[in-house]
Amino acid sequence: MIALPEVQAAAGRVAGRVRETPLLAVDPGPLAPAGRMWLKLEQAQHTGSFKARGAFNHILAARAAGRLPAAGVVAASGGNAGLAFAYAAAEVGVPAEVFVPETAPAVKVERLRALGAAVVQVGTRYAEAQEAAAKRAADTGALPCHAYDQPEVCAGQGTLGLEILEQTGGEVDTVLLAVGGGGLMAGVAAALEGRARVVGVEPEGIPTLERALAAGGPVDVPVSGVAADSLGATRLGDIAYAVAARTGVVPALVSDEAIIEARRFAWGEYRQVVEHGTAAALAALRAGAYRPAPGERVVVVLCGANTDPSDLVT
Repeated sequence: MIALPEVQAAAGRVAGRVRETPLLAVDPGPLAPAGRMWLKLEQAQHTGSFKARGAFNHILAARAAGRLPAAGVVAASGGNAGLAFAYAAAEVGVPAEVFVPETAPAVKVERLRALGAAVVQVGTRYAEAQEAAAKRAADTGALPCHAYDQPEVCAGQGTLGLEILEQTGGEVDTVLLAVGGGGLMAGVAAALEGRARVVGVEPEGIPTLERALAAGGPVDVPVSGVAADSLGATRLGDIAYAVAARTGVVPALVSDEAIIEARRFAWGEYRQVVEHGTAAALAALRAGAYRPAPGERVVVVLCGANTDPSDLVT
């Protein structure tokens, strides 16, 4: 379980290691007919996603506690978390080994290797890569790094929420963000608890949050669709569920078609290149899965940009 104090501690720990990413005001129009709206350009973060925040916090917290071994770190990832752990490990000066599904996009695998990580491709689902990574960490004594279900990882992601509060002067009512395993959602919801609502948006084909809230705990879900490479966790993390249930995170589901359209909209209107998974948050507004009230102040998190942009250029 994490709450605001853990997120604040993470902010102090990662200061100077991560970028403060900008807020972009949304033009008045169909997307923001009433109230104020911003896009949080977190895809401009180191390694192209929010995950650098959690990776740095986890590794630096382990180092401060004397738990960072010479063997370095081992992570499992569909891509973005692996990139973040590889980058953070290199910056801290320890080796990284990253297990990814065989379905991971080639652009992410190439970047992992460019960052100096040893890459092992296993299975077709994140869960298979995670099982192999856990065994490797146990065998070598390396620090296990989970993509979304470790307290320091979630707290590190929550520093994005503190940044939103600072940049808006606390004048924000709702934050929309994409959900896979839920690490970003958990951190931001903990950071904003009692201050702003969090809406967790996920594809209809991977409803980890919606199913967990309905079932009273995380449950396995099938994984399919255009956003499976980045939101393809088979179940919501335990930490994410606990924070979502405690803080009242609102789930929203969007179709693959809505995600594809929102990704093209982000490029066409704002020249922002984002992943399909990232576009889910924007799709909730475009498709009406979440409808802000008159005057509601909304921030939409664009959380990742590790994608092939060739299909966006027309």
